[in-house]
Amino acid sequence: MTVTPEQIALPFEQDEYALKASLQLLAGRPLSLIITDNTTSLLSVRKKAENMTVRLHKMFLHAGMDVCLEIADFIKKGRSNGQKLRSFIRENTHLLKQKAPVCVALRPAGKYYSLQAIFEAVNAEYFDGAVCAAITWGRSTSRQRARRKTLGSYNAATDTIRINPLLDKKTIPSYFVEFIVYHEMLHAWLGIKTSNGRRSIHSREFTLHEKKFRHYEKAMAWEKKRFGAVRG
Repeated sequence: MTVTPEQIALPFEQDEYALKASLQLLAGRPLSLIITDNTTSLLSVRKKAENMTVRLHKMFLHAGMDVCLEIADFIKKGRSNGQKLRSFIRENTHLLKQKAPVCVALRPAGKYYSLQAIFEAVNAEYFDGAVCAAITWGRSTSRQRARRKTLGSYNAATDTIRINPLLDKKTIPSYFVEFIVYHEMLHAWLGIKTSNGRRSIHSREFTLHEKKFRHYEKAMAWEKKRFGAVRG
């Protein structure tokens, strides 16, 4: 059944049950809705068999029809153009839970690559702007030591992505730097799973999402040739 915007009248503020009912009608399928106060991942959709679970930050209880339409589109297709969605998030950042300040020196500008520019482009293309982590180059170190370190890492406590400065070189292809940033953004977006008391950093769900990167195969081949498996 196709539902038009005129068929659903959303109140300015609604409870999660009304929002769930509206999204189900717009998406044309049943779903589970979880309202969170998670400032790292504002919107996520996870499908397991026929079960669809949508996690939304509580700010979306204030969302209007235009934003709900884009959320429904994201639910159906796994992505949307997200213009109104991103605007809504920017306009409602004051509703995000304020974290205790953590002193993290950010240095996103490199000699060859701007991590902030890469982060924003990847965020728009793959996450509809939903990832809010900070990003920075890590500390410089010797080439020999760098080879034994991970190329990227995500710290959930500070909500910060660090990229090894070994990648800030003209000999490193841009698609590979973008892939490492995408990989760490996935950690921020999906969080850390726990199964039977054990943490699962690279879960099956994580791997499936990782393969959605446009240059995945090329990036993996280049990484294996140059570094081996050293991602965080």
